Amino acid sequence: MTMDMDQPMQMAGGQASLWDTLGAAGLGLWAIVMWAAVLRLAVAGRRPGQLWVYRASLAVIGAGVIGQLGHVQEHIAQVGYWAMHPEAKPWMTPWGDGLARGFSSFTTDTPGFGMEILHFVGNSIFLAGIVGVALITRHTLGTRSRRWGVMGTWMQGIHGVEHLVLTLSVGLGAARPIGLSTWLGLMPPGPGLWTYRIWWHFLANIVGTAIFAVALRHLWRERAAVRASWETGTAGALAAEDQPETVPVPAAL
Repeated sequence: MTMDMDQPMQMAGGQASLWDTLGAAGLGLWAIVMWAAVLRLAVAGRRPGQLWVYRASLAVIGAGVIGQLGHVQEHIAQVGYWAMHPEAKPWMTPWGDGLARGFSSFTTDTPGFGMEILHFVGNSIFLAGIVGVALITRHTLGTRSRRWGVMGTWMQGIHGVEHLVLTLSVGLGAARPIGLSTWLGLMPPGPGLWTYRIWWHFLANIVGTAIFAVALRHLWRERAAVRASWETGTAGALAAEDQPETVPVPAAL
């Protein structure tokens, strides 16, 4: 299966099946539920001492991990196909192509619109997951998990805006998708554009995924302090590895 990026990236031909439509609807609902949870937790988590916020944040993070595992494999598969066929039009996995057709069934017949929606929704799920790290560590500001979670939120937030702009530009009828990954729509169709866009989004996802993984690693190591901040009603103590070193002061001083 191939797709054309003369305008937006196009899906393979064919009508959406019932499973395609149901899959797209389920993925869209997944993103909506995650962001509803993020907004609820952002408000409820202003005060520590609410263990349910901690537990719900863990659920949001877990859903984000699952979503990103599915999302990033699509980009890895596209790069793998490009490595074997660098001059060919970009390729989507059968499940990615089916979901894109499913999203198209809810919209107009604009070529590639469903694919843009698919990637926007996938990045929204990823962003919600890493925002969950920032939310769960909001009362342990000195932890490494907090720093990496906030860094990932900013990085993936920028990537999410890129996909939002790409999606809106296609939906509003632009001749080509407009974004940083298309040189604002100025790059002519062909292997140069396809290669640039495939690798742009691949690297953005790989870097974002790596940041997410590091944040989760530190969250695991600092879980006691993070949980304590939600149990006790006060800001949690820093993890041992983040405590500032103290220099013994001679008794004479």
